[in-house]
Amino acid sequence: MLIRLGYDIELENARPQAVVALLNVHPSRTHDLVEPDELRVSPSVPTEEFTDSFGNRCVRISAPQGSLRLQGSTLIRDGGEPDPVDWNATQAPVEELPAETLQFLLSSRYCEVDRLSDLAWNQFGNCAPGWPCVQAICDYVHRNVTFGYNFARKTKTALDVSMEGTGVCRDFQHFAITLCRAMHIPARYATGYLGDIGVPVSASPMDFSAWFEVYLSGKWWTFDARHNQPRIGRVLMATGRDAADVAITTSFGLSWLQKFTVITDEVRENSQTGESAWDSMAA
Repeated sequence: MLIRLGYDIELENARPQAVVALLNVHPSRTHDLVEPDELRVSPSVPTEEFTDSFGNRCVRISAPQGSLRLQGSTLIRDGGEPDPVDWNATQAPVEELPAETLQFLLSSRYCEVDRLSDLAWNQFGNCAPGWPCVQAICDYVHRNVTFGYNFARKTKTALDVSMEGTGVCRDFQHFAITLCRAMHIPARYATGYLGDIGVPVSASPMDFSAWFEVYLSGKWWTFDARHNQPRIGRVLMATGRDAADVAITTSFGLSWLQKFTVITDEVRENSQTGESAWDSMAA
């Protein structure tokens, strides 16, 4: 299948400042792109592309005082299959894990492994290791956390979620990631596009989505504690220890969000690739 991806974001900056944007499709999916995936910045100002320490594609922008508009649109080919499932995927002992995965066992800004370790072992200490344990964690988070945009708070951590029982998609993932790490399963945060493909269309405006990945049987697997079911059309943008590593935009100064539009829609192969629909949204 073909999926049209796009965004239109406008910031109002209090003064000239640097802004780092993480808005491109992840390098692991660039071979699926049917069209170029480029960030358009207005007004025209100096920009610099770079790859961060997690392998994500980023752009540093010398933003002016006042309005800064970030736009992009691309077309990607997707297999149309739901997230893969393998109940036989195994968990390696920590001493046998690749060294690069070890950082995803540790506490990070939003994932306090040390403070939730007792909860994790009390709840999942008797679970079969590997995939069954991760799925049990997803079931637990999905069952015990209520979703709502009114519960969003940029400082909310996994410990807060465990105590309050509410959150948005990133909070579900932070909680699940923390419990996985406490059970010695490497887990990392992921962000990207997830449209309403193969599921009832949500009444809420489209947004970027969060999920997480765990390292089992020598590879990274996708899990989603909020939806807690395999989904179609997931397009990765970035991975990191938690949401602090993969913010869509980071402003090094005072700024206000003025506009935020995201689109991710399936496009029929014989259509005009969906440009008219995107143009009408981004105008």
